[in-house]
Amino acid sequence: MSSLYIQRYAWPGPLIPKVPAIGTKLIVVIPCFDEPDVLLTLNSLDRCVPPFCNIEIIIVINHGENENPEIKIANLETAKMITEWIKTNQHDNYHVIKAFDLPHKKAGVGLARKIGMDEAARRFEMIGEQNGIIVCFDADCLCEPNFLVEIFKAYQQNPLINAALVYFEHYTDQNTEIDIREAIINYELHLRYYVQALKLADFPFAYHTVGSCITVSSAAYKKQGGMNLRKAGEDFYFLQKVFPLGNITNIVSTKVLPSPRISNRVPFGTGKAVSEFIKSKNQDYKTYNPKTFLDFKKFNTSVVELWKNHNPQNFMEEMPESLQQYLHSIDFAEQAHKIHRNSGEEAVFVKSLYNWFNGFKALKYVHFSRDLFYENIDVLEAANWIINENFGKSVDTKPEALEMMRTLDKSNN
Repeated sequence: MSSLYIQRYAWPGPLIPKVPAIGTKLIVVIPCFDEPDVLLTLNSLDRCVPPFCNIEIIIVINHGENENPEIKIANLETAKMITEWIKTNQHDNYHVIKAFDLPHKKAGVGLARKIGMDEAARRFEMIGEQNGIIVCFDADCLCEPNFLVEIFKAYQQNPLINAALVYFEHYTDQNTEIDIREAIINYELHLRYYVQALKLADFPFAYHTVGSCITVSSAAYKKQGGMNLRKAGEDFYFLQKVFPLGNITNIVSTKVLPSPRISNRVPFGTGKAVSEFIKSKNQDYKTYNPKTFLDFKKFNTSVVELWKNHNPQNFMEEMPESLQQYLHSIDFAEQAHKIHRNSGEEAVFVKSLYNWFNGFKALKYVHFSRDLFYENIDVLEAANWIINENFGKSVDTKPEALEMMRTLDKSNN
């Protein structure tokens, strides 16, 4: 019996004729759009130590109906290439979905992920698997050999996990151009700084939201309405639905290696950031001012008091000016009253408040503060604030700072 989600909201299917093997507990979903080197990714997964369960890999080769004919032809060639690779390696647990000529308004990475993740959830239901693990990956990523084992182990050790985020490091080697290497150091430093700054501000959803690092239980995936159809940022917005469920963890015992390549497919993200950095020829990469997060900490540490002494107007007046103005702009007082009225106890109030004031509103506040109060500063200066707060020292170069921030991300799970 299919769940309500599969019946009403999933992409129509099934799309894979073969029923999955009994004991399939982990399915990797890979959206693939104009990826001539996707076999590097499949070989990386193929080298993984198998976990103590059956697994499947679903590759969703996709393009929209209005896509460039050259890309449509390239995708057809990719489908043939992967199919041949599957036959040669006798991998009957690898599946290709040809999601071709998708509706123009919906086509994009969000829909591609949704098609694959919906199919994964459907396949778990076919065999009565209630605790299946859906793993997001990308067609230009690599992984460490223990990638699948460590994901499976995390969910086995804690069956209550709703989502787990795998540690990542953008890969570079001696063949990587110097400007790309510099760009990715700056960008990854910015990503790690932002998450660590949210942690210092005591924000409860301080997690990376990198698409190729997301794993989610099939139950949580269906409960929260599945993947969205955004053409960019689909990973961020999807996780904002999942984080409020709680039981979120980081997996730091393995590693995803996203590509640092240049790309202009979407308006933000790694590829766009690398491209913009190289175009600007500006080595002074800037990020959010620490003062923004010091102000934000005042908000997060005062939420419990708002429950005890419920007066949103007074609460806002006690906030730093950047927060006062932002909270007014989002009708905080009205929302806080409504949430308080519907909450019978402190824990419910706090949870409900952060269901509303989620990672999206936090990011909006950071941008509001940047635009009206605190200008961005050099990413090394910002990172040194985090490093000094955690290690009691600072460093002189961005590569050193990145190594320190990576250490921090691996240690304070």
